[in-house]
Amino acid sequence: MSVLGRSTDGHSRLRARSYHRTVLTADTIRRAPKALLHDHLDGGLRPATIVDLAAEFGYRGLPTTDVDDLAVWFRRGADRKSLELYLETFVHTVGVLQEREAIVRVAAECTEDLAADGVVYAEVRYAPELSTEKGLTLDEVIEANLEGFRLGADRAAAAGRAITMKVLVTAMRQAARSVEVAEAAIRWRDAGVVGFDIAGPEAGYRPTRHLEAFDRIRHENFHITIHAGESFGLPSIWEALQFCGAERLGHGVRIVDDIAVAPDGTVSLGRLAAFVRDRRVPLEMCPTSNVHSGAAAAVAEHPIDLLRRLRFRVTLNTDNRLMSNVSLSSEFAALDEAFGIGLGEMEWLTINAMKSAFAPFDERLALINEVVKPGYAHLRGEAARAVVASGPAGA
Repeated sequence: MSVLGRSTDGHSRLRARSYHRTVLTADTIRRAPKALLHDHLDGGLRPATIVDLAAEFGYRGLPTTDVDDLAVWFRRGADRKSLELYLETFVHTVGVLQEREAIVRVAAECTEDLAADGVVYAEVRYAPELSTEKGLTLDEVIEANLEGFRLGADRAAAAGRAITMKVLVTAMRQAARSVEVAEAAIRWRDAGVVGFDIAGPEAGYRPTRHLEAFDRIRHENFHITIHAGESFGLPSIWEALQFCGAERLGHGVRIVDDIAVAPDGTVSLGRLAAFVRDRRVPLEMCPTSNVHSGAAAAVAEHPIDLLRRLRFRVTLNTDNRLMSNVSLSSEFAALDEAFGIGLGEMEWLTINAMKSAFAPFDERLALINEVVKPGYAHLRGEAARAVVASGPAGA
Protein backbone atom coordinates (compact mmCIF):
# COMPACT_ATOMS: atom_id res chain seq x y z
CA MET A 1 0.00 0.00 0.00
CA SER A 2 1.18 3.54 -0.66
CA VAL A 3 2.70 5.33 2.32
CA LEU A 4 -0.09 7.85 1.90
CA GLY A 5 -2.86 5.26 1.67
CA ARG A 6 -5.77 4.99 4.09
CA SER A 7 -5.29 3.25 7.39
CA THR A 8 -7.97 0.64 8.08
CA ASP A 9 -7.66 1.27 11.81
CA GLY A 10 -7.28 5.05 11.64
CA HIS A 11 -10.93 5.90 12.23
CA SER A 12 -12.39 7.80 15.12
CA ARG A 13 -15.31 10.04 15.85
CA LEU A 14 -14.55 13.73 16.05
CA ARG A 15 -16.57 15.23 18.84
CA ALA A 16 -16.48 18.69 20.26
CA ARG A 17 -14.46 18.55 23.46
CA SER A 18 -15.87 20.15 26.56
CA TYR A 19 -13.24 21.93 28.63
CA HIS A 20 -13.53 23.96 31.76
CA ARG A 21 -12.69 27.29 30.18
CA THR A 22 -11.10 30.25 31.83
CA VAL A 23 -11.59 33.46 29.88
CA LEU A 24 -8.29 34.48 28.35
CA THR A 25 -7.65 38.19 28.73
CA ALA A 26 -4.65 39.80 27.08
CA ASP A 27 -3.02 40.18 30.49
CA THR A 28 -3.59 36.53 31.39
CA ILE A 29 -2.07 35.36 28.11
CA ARG A 30 0.97 37.59 28.50
CA ARG A 31 1.60 36.50 32.09
CA ALA A 32 1.18 32.80 31.33
CA PRO A 33 4.54 30.98 30.96
CA LYS A 34 4.99 30.06 27.32
CA ALA A 35 7.41 27.97 25.25
CA LEU A 36 8.45 28.69 21.68
CA LEU A 37 10.01 26.19 19.27
CA HIS A 38 9.73 27.87 15.87
CA ASP A 39 10.96 31.45 15.59
CA HIS A 40 13.46 32.90 13.10
CA LEU A 41 16.08 35.36 14.33
CA ASP A 42 16.05 37.18 10.98
CA GLY A 43 12.26 37.33 11.09
CA GLY A 44 11.98 39.09 14.43
CA LEU A 45 14.05 42.28 14.25
CA ARG A 46 12.66 45.51 15.68
CA PRO A 47 12.02 47.95 12.80
CA ALA A 48 13.95 50.69 14.64
CA THR A 49 16.91 48.35 14.96
CA ILE A 50 16.90 47.66 11.22
CA VAL A 51 17.07 51.39 10.53
CA ASP A 52 19.85 51.86 13.10
CA LEU A 53 21.95 48.99 11.79
CA ALA A 54 21.50 50.05 8.18
CA ALA A 55 22.84 53.50 9.03
CA GLU A 56 25.66 52.17 11.21
CA PHE A 57 26.96 49.58 8.76
CA GLY A 58 26.16 51.23 5.45
CA TYR A 59 23.31 49.07 4.18
CA ARG A 60 21.55 51.10 1.47
CA GLY A 61 18.81 48.75 0.36
CA LEU A 62 15.96 49.63 2.72
CA PRO A 63 12.71 50.68 1.02
CA THR A 64 12.34 53.45 3.65
CA THR A 65 14.14 54.66 6.75
CA ASP A 66 10.95 55.75 8.49
CA VAL A 67 10.48 53.22 11.28
CA ASP A 68 6.68 53.09 11.14
CA ASP A 69 6.58 52.93 7.35
CA LEU A 70 9.22 50.19 7.37
CA ALA A 71 7.16 48.09 9.77
CA VAL A 72 4.14 48.44 7.49
CA TRP A 73 6.27 47.56 4.45
CA PHE A 74 7.46 44.30 6.01
CA ARG A 75 3.97 43.26 7.01
CA ARG A 76 2.43 44.17 3.67
CA GLY A 77 5.27 42.46 1.80
CA ALA A 78 4.87 39.23 3.73
CA ASP A 79 1.09 38.97 3.38
CA ARG A 80 1.02 37.94 -0.28
CA LYS A 81 -0.29 34.36 0.03
CA SER A 82 2.88 32.79 -1.33
CA LEU A 83 5.79 31.30 0.60
CA GLU A 84 8.26 32.38 -2.07
CA LEU A 85 7.01 36.00 -1.98
CA TYR A 86 6.88 35.90 1.82
CA LEU A 87 10.57 35.00 1.89
CA GLU A 88 11.55 37.96 -0.29
CA THR A 89 11.25 40.37 2.65
CA PHE A 90 14.22 38.73 4.38
CA VAL A 91 16.73 40.32 2.01
CA HIS A 92 16.69 43.43 4.20
CA THR A 93 16.87 41.79 7.62
CA VAL A 94 19.73 39.60 6.44
CA GLY A 95 21.28 42.67 4.83
CA VAL A 96 21.81 44.30 8.23
CA LEU A 97 23.06 41.08 9.87
CA GLN A 98 26.51 40.98 8.27
CA GLU A 99 28.50 42.27 11.26
CA ARG A 100 29.15 40.55 14.59
CA GLU A 101 27.91 43.54 16.58
CA ALA A 102 24.64 43.55 14.65
CA ILE A 103 24.02 39.85 15.28
CA VAL A 104 24.76 40.23 19.00
CA ARG A 105 22.38 43.19 19.29
CA VAL A 106 19.56 41.51 17.38
CA ALA A 107 19.91 38.27 19.36
CA ALA A 108 19.91 40.17 22.67
CA GLU A 109 16.82 42.18 21.71
CA CYS A 110 15.09 39.01 20.52
CA THR A 111 15.65 37.48 23.95
CA GLU A 112 14.36 40.55 25.78
CA ASP A 113 11.29 40.80 23.55
CA LEU A 114 10.37 37.16 24.07
CA ALA A 115 10.89 37.39 27.83
CA ALA A 116 8.71 40.51 28.01
CA ASP A 117 6.00 38.47 26.25
CA GLY A 118 6.08 35.79 28.94
CA VAL A 119 8.13 33.23 27.03
CA VAL A 120 10.20 31.16 29.47
CA TYR A 121 11.84 28.82 26.95
CA ALA A 122 12.68 29.48 23.31
CA GLU A 123 14.56 27.80 20.51
CA VAL A 124 15.31 30.47 17.92
CA ARG A 125 16.75 29.48 14.56
CA TYR A 126 19.07 31.18 12.14
CA ALA A 127 21.03 30.21 9.02
CA PRO A 128 24.63 31.36 9.69
CA GLU A 129 25.48 31.11 5.99
CA LEU A 130 23.25 34.17 5.43
CA SER A 131 25.62 36.38 7.45
CA THR A 132 28.89 35.53 5.69
CA GLU A 133 28.75 38.12 2.88
CA LYS A 134 31.31 40.42 4.55
CA GLY A 135 33.70 37.76 5.76
CA LEU A 136 32.22 36.30 8.94
CA THR A 137 32.65 32.55 9.24
CA LEU A 138 29.85 30.16 10.17
CA ASP A 139 31.39 29.73 13.62
CA GLU A 140 31.68 33.48 14.17
CA VAL A 141 28.00 33.94 13.31
CA ILE A 142 26.93 31.18 15.69
CA GLU A 143 29.14 32.58 18.47
CA ALA A 144 27.65 36.06 18.02
CA ASN A 145 24.14 34.61 18.13
CA LEU A 146 24.88 32.76 21.36
CA GLU A 147 26.53 35.81 22.92
CA GLY A 148 23.48 37.92 22.12
CA PHE A 149 21.20 35.37 23.74
CA ARG A 150 23.42 35.33 26.84
CA LEU A 151 23.34 39.11 27.14
CA GLY A 152 19.61 39.28 26.52
CA ALA A 153 18.89 36.56 29.07
CA ASP A 154 20.98 38.40 31.67
CA ARG A 155 19.04 41.62 31.05
CA ALA A 156 15.71 39.79 31.15
CA ALA A 157 16.63 38.11 34.44
CA ALA A 158 17.62 41.47 35.92
CA ALA A 159 14.14 42.71 34.98
CA GLY A 160 12.54 39.73 36.73
CA ARG A 161 11.75 37.78 33.53
CA ALA A 162 13.83 34.60 33.45
CA ILE A 163 14.12 32.93 30.05
CA THR A 164 16.09 30.00 28.65
CA MET A 165 17.35 30.57 25.11
CA LYS A 166 18.64 27.91 22.71
CA VAL A 167 19.88 28.07 19.13
CA LEU A 168 18.77 25.96 16.18
CA VAL A 169 21.32 26.18 13.38
CA THR A 170 19.65 26.23 9.98
CA ALA A 171 20.90 25.48 6.47
CA MET A 172 19.19 26.93 3.40
CA ARG A 173 17.64 24.19 1.30
CA GLN A 174 18.25 26.05 -1.98
CA ALA A 175 21.99 26.37 -1.24
CA ALA A 176 24.76 23.78 -1.12
CA ARG A 177 26.34 24.36 2.30
CA SER A 178 24.22 22.08 4.45
CA VAL A 179 27.03 19.68 5.33
CA GLU A 180 29.38 22.38 6.62
CA VAL A 181 26.48 24.07 8.42
CA ALA A 182 25.59 20.75 10.08
CA GLU A 183 29.20 20.30 11.15
CA ALA A 184 29.22 23.81 12.61
CA ALA A 185 26.06 23.05 14.56
CA ILE A 186 27.71 19.97 16.04
CA ARG A 187 30.77 21.99 17.09
CA TRP A 188 28.59 24.33 19.17
CA ARG A 189 26.25 21.72 20.66
CA ASP A 190 27.68 22.11 24.16
CA ALA A 191 27.43 25.90 24.10
CA GLY A 192 23.69 26.37 23.49
CA VAL A 193 23.01 24.96 20.02
CA VAL A 194 20.41 22.21 20.38
CA GLY A 195 19.65 21.11 16.84
CA PHE A 196 19.79 21.42 13.05
CA ASP A 197 17.15 22.53 10.55
CA ILE A 198 16.74 23.28 6.87
CA ALA A 199 14.58 26.18 5.71
CA GLY A 200 13.70 28.10 2.56
CA PRO A 201 11.40 27.34 -0.37
CA GLU A 202 10.08 23.77 -0.32
CA ALA A 203 9.00 23.43 -3.96
CA GLY A 204 11.92 22.04 -5.96
CA TYR A 205 14.15 21.64 -2.88
CA ARG A 206 13.13 18.40 -1.22
CA PRO A 207 14.68 17.43 2.13
CA THR A 208 16.48 14.46 0.57
CA ARG A 209 18.81 16.87 -1.27
CA HIS A 210 20.55 17.23 2.09
CA LEU A 211 20.82 13.61 3.22
CA GLU A 212 24.55 13.85 3.86
CA ALA A 213 24.01 16.71 6.30
CA PHE A 214 21.28 14.84 8.13
CA ASP A 215 23.45 11.73 8.28
CA ARG A 216 26.21 13.78 9.96
CA ILE A 217 23.75 15.02 12.55
CA ARG A 218 22.32 11.59 13.26
CA HIS A 219 25.79 10.07 13.49
CA GLU A 220 26.48 12.49 16.37
CA ASN A 221 23.18 11.69 18.13
CA PHE A 222 22.08 15.28 17.61
CA HIS A 223 18.62 16.72 16.98
CA ILE A 224 16.79 17.44 13.71
CA THR A 225 13.76 19.55 12.89
CA ILE A 226 12.84 20.19 9.26
CA HIS A 227 10.61 22.75 7.57
CA ALA A 228 8.20 20.39 5.83
CA GLY A 229 4.57 20.38 4.81
CA GLU A 230 4.20 24.16 4.75
CA SER A 231 3.71 24.74 1.04
CA PHE A 232 4.70 21.50 -0.71
CA GLY A 233 2.59 18.80 0.90
CA LEU A 234 2.69 15.21 2.10
CA PRO A 235 5.76 14.00 0.15
CA SER A 236 7.87 16.66 1.90
CA ILE A 237 6.66 15.46 5.30
CA TRP A 238 7.23 11.80 4.43
CA GLU A 239 10.77 12.42 3.22
CA ALA A 240 11.60 14.53 6.26
CA LEU A 241 10.49 11.76 8.61
CA GLN A 242 11.42 8.56 6.84
CA PHE A 243 14.60 9.54 4.99
CA CYS A 244 16.04 12.47 6.93
CA GLY A 245 15.26 11.53 10.51
CA ALA A 246 13.23 14.60 11.52
CA GLU A 247 12.16 14.52 15.15
CA ARG A 248 9.88 17.54 14.69
CA LEU A 249 8.15 19.10 11.70
CA GLY A 250 8.48 22.81 11.04
CA HIS A 251 4.87 23.79 10.25
CA GLY A 252 3.67 20.36 9.05
CA VAL A 253 0.32 21.95 8.26
CA ARG A 254 -0.25 19.85 5.14
CA ILE A 255 -0.53 16.67 7.20
CA VAL A 256 -4.21 17.59 7.16
CA ASP A 257 -4.28 16.43 3.51
CA ASP A 258 -4.01 12.89 4.87
CA ILE A 259 -7.05 13.26 7.12
CA ALA A 260 -10.66 12.88 5.99
CA VAL A 261 -13.62 14.10 8.05
CA ALA A 262 -17.01 12.68 7.06
CA PRO A 263 -20.25 14.70 7.44
CA ASP A 264 -21.15 12.67 10.54
CA GLY A 265 -17.86 13.60 12.20
CA THR A 266 -16.09 10.31 11.57
CA VAL A 267 -12.39 10.90 11.03
CA SER A 268 -10.15 8.73 8.90
CA LEU A 269 -6.38 9.08 9.23
CA GLY A 270 -4.15 8.10 6.35
CA ARG A 271 -1.05 6.02 6.97
CA LEU A 272 1.21 9.06 7.25
CA ALA A 273 -1.12 11.06 9.50
CA ALA A 274 -1.59 8.03 11.76
CA PHE A 275 2.19 7.60 11.96
CA VAL A 276 2.68 11.25 12.92
CA ARG A 277 0.03 11.08 15.63
CA ASP A 278 0.99 7.64 16.94
CA ARG A 279 4.68 8.53 17.16
CA ARG A 280 3.86 11.89 18.79
CA VAL A 281 5.83 13.80 16.15
CA PRO A 282 5.66 17.45 17.25
CA LEU A 283 4.11 19.92 14.80
CA GLU A 284 5.61 23.42 15.04
CA MET A 285 2.49 25.26 13.89
CA CYS A 286 2.46 28.98 13.04
CA PRO A 287 -1.12 29.97 12.12
CA THR A 288 -0.75 33.68 11.24
CA SER A 289 2.39 33.07 9.20
CA ASN A 290 0.60 30.27 7.36
CA VAL A 291 -2.22 32.66 6.47
CA HIS A 292 0.29 35.17 5.11
CA SER A 293 2.19 32.56 3.09
CA GLY A 294 -1.00 31.06 1.68
CA ALA A 295 -0.86 27.74 3.54
CA ALA A 296 -4.20 28.57 5.25
CA ALA A 297 -7.03 30.91 4.28
CA ALA A 298 -7.56 32.34 7.78
CA VAL A 299 -6.69 31.49 11.37
CA ALA A 300 -10.29 30.38 11.91
CA GLU A 301 -9.82 27.87 9.06
CA HIS A 302 -6.35 26.72 10.09
CA PRO A 303 -5.95 22.94 10.56
CA ILE A 304 -4.45 23.49 14.02
CA ASP A 305 -7.95 23.22 15.51
CA LEU A 306 -8.67 19.84 13.93
CA LEU A 307 -5.20 18.57 14.76
CA ARG A 308 -5.36 19.63 18.41
CA ARG A 309 -8.81 18.07 18.82
CA LEU A 310 -7.44 14.85 17.35
CA ARG A 311 -4.61 15.18 19.89
CA PHE A 312 -1.69 15.39 17.52
CA ARG A 313 1.42 16.78 19.28
CA VAL A 314 0.56 20.37 18.34
CA THR A 315 2.67 23.34 19.42
CA LEU A 316 1.95 27.04 18.80
CA ASN A 317 4.65 29.31 17.41
CA THR A 318 5.36 32.71 15.87
CA ASP A 319 7.64 31.93 12.88
CA ASN A 320 8.50 35.55 11.98
CA ARG A 321 7.34 38.16 14.48
CA LEU A 322 8.31 41.16 12.34
CA MET A 323 6.83 40.00 9.05
CA SER A 324 3.60 38.69 10.53
CA ASN A 325 3.31 41.37 13.25
CA VAL A 326 2.79 38.76 15.95
CA SER A 327 3.99 37.68 19.36
CA LEU A 328 3.38 34.32 20.98
CA SER A 329 0.76 36.05 23.14
CA SER A 330 -1.04 37.41 20.07
CA GLU A 331 -1.02 33.93 18.51
CA PHE A 332 -2.66 32.48 21.61
CA ALA A 333 -5.20 35.32 21.59
CA ALA A 334 -6.01 34.63 17.93
CA LEU A 335 -6.41 30.92 18.68
CA ASP A 336 -8.71 31.64 21.61
CA GLU A 337 -10.80 34.02 19.53
CA ALA A 338 -11.13 31.50 16.70
CA PHE A 339 -11.58 28.30 18.69
CA GLY A 340 -12.19 29.21 22.33
CA ILE A 341 -9.20 27.27 23.63
CA GLY A 342 -9.19 28.62 27.19
CA LEU A 343 -6.41 28.42 29.76
CA GLY A 344 -6.46 24.62 29.94
CA GLU A 345 -5.66 24.18 26.26
CA MET A 346 -3.09 26.95 26.46
CA GLU A 347 -1.28 24.99 29.17
CA TRP A 348 -1.57 21.78 27.12
CA LEU A 349 -0.01 23.46 24.09
CA THR A 350 2.77 24.88 26.26
CA ILE A 351 3.56 21.53 27.85
CA ASN A 352 3.52 19.97 24.38
CA ALA A 353 6.23 22.42 23.39
CA MET A 354 8.31 21.75 26.50
CA LYS A 355 8.04 17.98 26.02
CA SER A 356 9.15 18.44 22.41
CA ALA A 357 12.04 20.81 23.10
CA PHE A 358 15.60 19.75 22.30
CA ALA A 359 17.00 20.84 25.67
CA PRO A 360 18.18 18.01 27.93
CA PHE A 361 15.44 16.08 29.72
CA ASP A 362 16.28 17.33 33.22
CA GLU A 363 16.17 20.94 32.05
CA ARG A 364 12.81 20.45 30.35
CA LEU A 365 11.34 18.65 33.35
CA ALA A 366 12.47 21.38 35.73
CA LEU A 367 10.83 24.08 33.60
CA ILE A 368 7.58 22.11 33.37
CA ASN A 369 7.37 21.34 37.09
CA GLU A 370 8.87 24.51 38.54
CA VAL A 371 7.73 27.19 36.08
CA VAL A 372 5.00 26.13 33.64
CA LYS A 373 2.64 24.13 35.85
CA PRO A 374 2.88 26.47 38.88
CA GLY A 375 2.37 29.45 36.57
CA TYR A 376 -0.86 28.09 35.14
CA ALA A 377 -2.05 26.91 38.56
CA HIS A 378 -1.59 30.46 39.84
CA LEU A 379 -3.58 31.90 36.94
CA ARG A 380 -6.38 29.37 37.47
CA GLY A 381 -6.47 30.28 41.15
CA GLU A 382 -6.75 33.96 40.30
CA ALA A 383 -9.62 33.24 37.92
CA ALA A 384 -11.43 31.12 40.52
CA ARG A 385 -11.09 33.82 43.17
CA ALA A 386 -12.41 36.41 40.72
CA VAL A 387 -15.48 34.27 40.07
CA VAL A 388 -16.13 33.85 43.79
CA ALA A 389 -15.65 37.58 44.41
CA SER A 390 -18.14 38.46 41.69
CA GLY A 391 -20.85 36.41 43.41
CA PRO A 392 -23.63 34.35 41.83
CA ALA A 393 -24.69 35.24 38.30
CA GLY A 394 -27.29 37.97 38.32
CA ALA A 395 -26.59 38.95 41.95
